[in-house]
Amino acid sequence: MGRVVYLLFNNSAILVTGGTGSFGKKFTEIILKYDIKKLIILSRDELKQYNMQQQFNDSRIKYFLGDIRDKNRLYRAFEGVDYVVHAAALKQVPSCEFNPFEAIRTNVLGAQNVIEACIDKGVKKVIALSTDKSNQPINLYGATKLCSDKLFVASNSYASGKNTKLSVVRYGNVIGSRGSVVPLFLEQEKTGVFTITDPRMTRFWITLDEAVNFVLKNFQRMEGGELFVPKIPSMKITDLAKAINIECEHKIVGIRPGEKLHESMISVDESRNTLEFYDYYIVKPDFKWWTDAKYISESKGSKVHNNFSYTSDNNEIFLTIKELKEIIKGLSL
Repeated sequence: MGRVVYLLFNNSAILVTGGTGSFGKKFTEIILKYDIKKLIILSRDELKQYNMQQQFNDSRIKYFLGDIRDKNRLYRAFEGVDYVVHAAALKQVPSCEFNPFEAIRTNVLGAQNVIEACIDKGVKKVIALSTDKSNQPINLYGATKLCSDKLFVASNSYASGKNTKLSVVRYGNVIGSRGSVVPLFLEQEKTGVFTITDPRMTRFWITLDEAVNFVLKNFQRMEGGELFVPKIPSMKITDLAKAINIECEHKIVGIRPGEKLHESMISVDESRNTLEFYDYYIVKPDFKWWTDAKYISESKGSKVHNNFSYTSDNNEIFLTIKELKEIIKGLSL
C-alpha cells in the first residue's frame, strides 16, 4: 500500500457498517496497521461483536450495536467519523428472493439512511461495497444493490456545497467468504459428490485481502460518484471442483432461482462511460462537473471501446486448476 494512502488515514476515525462480516474482519486486520485514531464496528449481532472482540485486542476499536434501517442510530454512530465503508447488506440470493421486502428495507432504504447520515454528519469520504450481481441484475439482491449504487452515485449532487464524497466499489465473489461455494465443496468432498449447478458456469474471484486493499486505494483516488471495478481473474466452476478433489463425482442440479450462468461487472451500455487503467476500471458518473482529466493525465487512464463488456466468461484472465489449488490451500476456513 502506498505511503499516500497510509497518510490519508492518519489520526482518522473510520466506521464500517456490517463490520462483523467477512469483509469487516479482514478490513479491521489491515486498517489496524495504520496510524488511525478510531475504528467503529457497526453491526446488529452482539454475539459476533463479542467474538470479534476476542480476536482483536486493540483499544482503538469501538463496537456499536445498531441497524442501518435505524437512521437515528446512524446519526449517533457517525458523530465525528471521517471515513465510512458501507458493507452491511442482505446478500444471500435465495433468501432475498423469498423475503423481498426485507432486502429492500436493508439494501435500499438502509443505504439511503447511511447516505443521509454521512452527509449530515460531515463524513469526508464514503465507499459503498457493491457486487457483480448489481450489473444487469436478474435477481432481487442484484436489483437492490443496483438501487443502492445509484443512490450513492447520485448523492454527490445532494452533498453539493458540503465536503462529503461518495463512491462505489463493485467486485466479484470473495474466495472462501461465508456462503461461498468453496466451504460448500469442502464439506461435500466428504461425500464424494459435488453439486454443480451448470458445468458451463464461470465466476469472478477476488481474495479478501485484495478486496480490502482495493477499497483503501480508492479512498485516495475518488473524486465522488465513481464506480470502481478491479481487474480480477475468472474461474470455471468445474475447475474449482477438480482443484478440491479431482476424484469426486459431479452431480448437475440446475441453476438456482435468480442465478446467472456468467457474471457481469461492466455491461456494453456502461462502456461509453468507462475508463480503463492498469489494474482497474472506472464507470464514471453522468455529472457535468465530473471530468476525465485527473484520471487520464495522472493515472494514465484511457476510454474503452463502445462495445466493451467485462464478464466472467470473456475475461482475459482465468485461474488454472493448479492456481485454484494453491489459493484454496492458503484459505483459513
